[in-house]
Order: sequence, then C-alpha cells, then structure tokens
Amino acid sequence: MTDRSSTHPHHPEASDAFVQRGTEMDLIEHDLVRSRMRDLQIQADTHARARRLLAARRWARRAERATRRAARASAAVR
Repeated sequence: MTDRSSTHPHHPEASDAFVQRGTEMDLIEHDLVRSRMRDLQIQADTHARARRLLAARRWARRAERATRRAARASAAVR
C-alpha cells in the first residue's frame, strides 16, 4: 500500500501546495461560474428588452388602427 499522506486532502499531513492548488482551482471555478452567470443575465436582459420593444410596437399599431377607426367613424357621422 502506498503512502498518500502528501496528496490526500483530509490527511493531517497534507502538503500546503496541495491545499493551495485546490484553493486556486476553487477560485478559478468560482470566477468561471460568475462569468457564466453574468453572461446569462446579459442575455436575459437583452431578451426582455426585445420583448418590451415588440410589445411597444404592437401597442403602437393597435393605437394607430384605433385612431384610423375613430377618424372613419367621425367622418361617417358628419
């Protein structure tokens, strides 16, 4: 059986280099996750903005049609 005391993270004799490398990997992973979440948030914001723009255009078209209908109705009454 081999002595794994220098590489096993739960062993009291684990080397500082192993612990430091693990911490660095955790920090790198954390940075990657934060970057991915930031990208997803930007994408979600972009999609939400696009939906709002489409809704605004749809409501503007409806308002324009209502204006034309009202003008036709007003002209028909005269």
